[in-house]
Amino acid sequence: MCAKTKAPLLTTLFVSVFVLAGCVASDLERAAIGGAAGGVGAAALDGNIGTGIIIGAAGGALCDDIGICR
Repeated sequence: MCAKTKAPLLTTLFVSVFVLAGCVASDLERAAIGGAAGGVGAAALDGNIGTGIIIGAAGGALCDDIGICR
């Protein structure tokens, strides 16, 4: 997959994580959903899966704190 097609896919992935993370009640649940989505997204983009999980989990856990998934 070339770099031009990865950017829209990656943006869509992160928006999806924030939308899904808003559907659950606790930070732990949002972190789990974010981590799963980050890992799957990294695997789909041939990236580092561990890094995707960490970034996704952090984004999921913190999205309500920054006002995105309220």
